[in-house]
Amino acid sequence: MTSDRSRPPQPGKDSRRAYLVFGIGIFAYFSAVAQRTSFGVATVDAAERFGTAASALSLFSLMQVLVYASLQIPVGVLVDRFGARAMVSAGALLMTVGQVQLALADTVGEGVVARVLVGAGDAATFVCVMRLIPAWFSALRVPLLTQVVGVFGNLGQLVSVIPFAWVLDRTGWFPSFLGLAALALLAGALAAALLRDAPPGVEVLHRQLGLRRTGQVLRESLAEPGTRLGFWVHFTTQFAGNTFVLMWGYPYLEYAQGLPDTTISVVMTSFVLTNLAVGLALGGLTARRPEHRVRLSLTVTAGIFAAWAVLLVWPGTAPAAVVLAAVCVIAISMPASMIAFDITRSFNPPRRSGTAMGIANVGGFTASVLAIFVTGFVLDLLYAGGFRDELYAPDAFRIAVAAQFLIAGAGAVGVLATAARVRHRHGPAAV
Repeated sequence: MTSDRSRPPQPGKDSRRAYLVFGIGIFAYFSAVAQRTSFGVATVDAAERFGTAASALSLFSLMQVLVYASLQIPVGVLVDRFGARAMVSAGALLMTVGQVQLALADTVGEGVVARVLVGAGDAATFVCVMRLIPAWFSALRVPLLTQVVGVFGNLGQLVSVIPFAWVLDRTGWFPSFLGLAALALLAGALAAALLRDAPPGVEVLHRQLGLRRTGQVLRESLAEPGTRLGFWVHFTTQFAGNTFVLMWGYPYLEYAQGLPDTTISVVMTSFVLTNLAVGLALGGLTARRPEHRVRLSLTVTAGIFAAWAVLLVWPGTAPAAVVLAAVCVIAISMPASMIAFDITRSFNPPRRSGTAMGIANVGGFTASVLAIFVTGFVLDLLYAGGFRDELYAPDAFRIAVAAQFLIAGAGAVGVLATAARVRHRHGPAAV
């Protein structure tokens, strides 16, 4: 197991400039999350605007997440080669163009193209920001700061839940998505002006990578079982919260639980605040007890699906307090997924950290693609087959959401299998 926790800090690390770079990186990710989650808030409006069914509507988020997931390994390779500053700036520009395109879109095809652009720009943000942390901070700070990126970046969901939802309701489709485009443009300008790949005087390794060496780094990252464990931990922990906030959370709360808009806003805001509260605690715990990371991720996943089970078996609509509590448990999936990156970083040297984290980041979004599609497919199947009179019938949602349990089970098997390989190679205390 690669251990870097005991190395002394290098010149320029943990400095004021380091925290400035870190803050700009967090803002870029904050903006990316706002762009990513905005369509989940606009799902009902989108159904009316584009006049489409659940499975076709899910194409918007499905293609966005699919593009995001498919680009994670290329982005990881590219950030190791070209650096975070260039990649984050380019990603923000793509998201700006995508949101302007969505603001103008009148057809499903135009809208899907817009979300593809947003997904591509989003893909170029998170891994690149994560690449900055070990470059600018000493090893003991890295696990907590990894969680901080996830926690404060995910506060971008509040932009979707509160101001974006308010503007969408008051002024309509075009102004609301144009406002998000302006936020992405600001993030890109700040990244281009202020982000730096490493402290002054520190050798930037990615500039030494040629194409042949890049391929070797990719093969080495894939061969490391710790990278594959990061993939499966991310796959298993992240998708429940991601699916909820990206696509099906608002329709579920509105149609399956019958909550009014004001209550839905409170529930979704609580989702985000739970990320903030739990993420910092998880960061400290994984820093102190790295040998419990796998057990912690599986425990969180079990709790998430126990919360879903309560909602699914509750007769009729559940009390608002029960829904709120269950959604807060589901929200833990987002900070828990950051454990995957601490695992991945532990087993890969800095020269290939971007590539390895890109591989790990594919996991949760692959699972999210499956969950988003399966949920929409089951809803359409029940409606088109005449089994339900309404597309978003409460009992149809029970069956559609229950299908996600299969994805969680497959992920847990992957975690256990790869954890055994990591322990075999690196020792029983590795994870």
